[in-house]
Amino acid sequence: MAVLVQSEPFDLGAVTTEFAQNADGAGAVVTFTGIVRDLATHDLKEMIIEHYPGMTEKALSNIRDQAMERWALADALVIHRYGRLKAGDHIMMVATASKHRKDAFEAAEFLMDYLKSRAPFWKKEITSKRADWVASKQEDEDALTRWD
Repeated sequence: MAVLVQSEPFDLGAVTTEFAQNADGAGAVVTFTGIVRDLATHDLKEMIIEHYPGMTEKALSNIRDQAMERWALADALVIHRYGRLKAGDHIMMVATASKHRKDAFEAAEFLMDYLKSRAPFWKKEITSKRADWVASKQEDEDALTRWD
């Protein structure tokens, strides 16, 4: 596995099963799936996610490679969607596999923190009243400091 940037939905169960079956020697698999939510307005019509093909895959591959080097992982997977998504859609997934759970959990958190704050995606929320680009949050930036 590796990095997938796609507009199509993914089947969480099928991806997790395939990932776990191919993670030779792993005793732990950790997954996290992000879901488009509508907490602020309860009026979200859609979220539009943009990215630069080539640049995005390279950036995500680099951070995946860092996780593979930093922790004893059998494998790591990053999936991120782009395009038009609705509330409830899966937006991204991280999966890590290792001999022991500690490495799998820490590597997954590292990847999630990076995706939330540094991955080159731009998100616009469309409601019935307006369209706003999603601003970065200071707590997401602060979360990266634990990995220094």
